[in-house]
Amino acid sequence: MAFRPLHDRVLVRRVEQAEKTAGGIIIPDTAKEKPAEGEIVAVGAGVRGEDGKIAPLDVKAGDRILFGKWSGTEIKLDGEDLIIMKESDVLGIVEKSAAKPKKA
Repeated sequence: MAFRPLHDRVLVRRVEQAEKTAGGIIIPDTAKEKPAEGEIVAVGAGVRGEDGKIAPLDVKAGDRILFGKWSGTEIKLDGEDLIIMKESDVLGIVEKSAAKPKKA
């Protein structure tokens, strides 16, 4: 794919939701909500400040993020559904946590 977002925009691929609940109930497609979690595919160069310098974005390609339910614009590139949104629409980055030791 040859697409580069401009300025402070990011290109996001939604992360697929689980087909079953923790209790084993299968969720039909009609009852699923679109997930508000995604992976950043590409980022713009950054936003230009009043001093003329470009401030880089806080996110980078490969980050898993959370975003608002109505954030961004849905597009289709190379047959894949993606979302273009501003960095300000990103609510946070999902960090990969280390395995927690179990209590005895």
